Amino acid sequence: MNDEMERICRLIRDCVSGSGSQGVVVGVSGGIDSAVSAALSVRALGKERVSGISLPSSATGRQERADAEEICRCLGIACRTVSIDPVISALRGIPDFTETPHLMGNIMARARMLILYYYANLEGCLVCGTSNKSEYMLGYSTKYGDSAADFQPILHLYKTRVYELAALLGIPEPILRKPPSAGLWQGQTDEKDLGWGYAVIDAALQALEENGWRPHSEVEETVLGMVQRARHKHFPAPSLIPADQTYP
Repeated sequence: MNDEMERICRLIRDCVSGSGSQGVVVGVSGGIDSAVSAALSVRALGKERVSGISLPSSATGRQERADAEEICRCLGIACRTVSIDPVISALRGIPDFTETPHLMGNIMARARMLILYYYANLEGCLVCGTSNKSEYMLGYSTKYGDSAADFQPILHLYKTRVYELAALLGIPEPILRKPPSAGLWQGQTDEKDLGWGYAVIDAALQALEENGWRPHSEVEETVLGMVQRARHKHFPAPSLIPADQTYP
């Protein structure tokens, strides 16, 4: 995993230097993915060039807020807390506004990314993504929300591998033990939403990849269906620009 960490750090350094950016901003939720992404950014760039931004809402518990601050403190990076509630309140004024868990979850994810990009633009930085491969493959993400970023350092890693990396990076034990959650409402967890634990999901995804996407169990059949329905999240928006288009 040390070689893997160095490979990721090279990616981060190349993205930042290639864009002429001052550093990166990371949306720190208090969860494992953002903690690992922030820690890798610090390892690659140094703590002075990494800023953590906690983006709570009224649904965010006190412990989640404290965990986000603790991650930033442990990494020695600046931590800014910005509530997304004013953005949500403003959107409630649009015609025919309707609240469902699905719609509100997407709005919250996009509100967070809007604020991250504001501060990235303000400070001449890039936005560091925090998505992992398990969620990406299943489509358990929001377009132009949590899936938006200038680079994605852990997108190639299954969630179970993210945990392995977190242990090597010295992420605090309480963060490693807490149930993964997108923080969309009180009591919400990823594994409740998805229907299985990440160990089961990752085993199914790996088996499918190794067997040419031919399922051999009921779980693999269901996971394959989720991957297929998420295809529109895996590729850039379709257009009529030729695939071999060249630029000066």
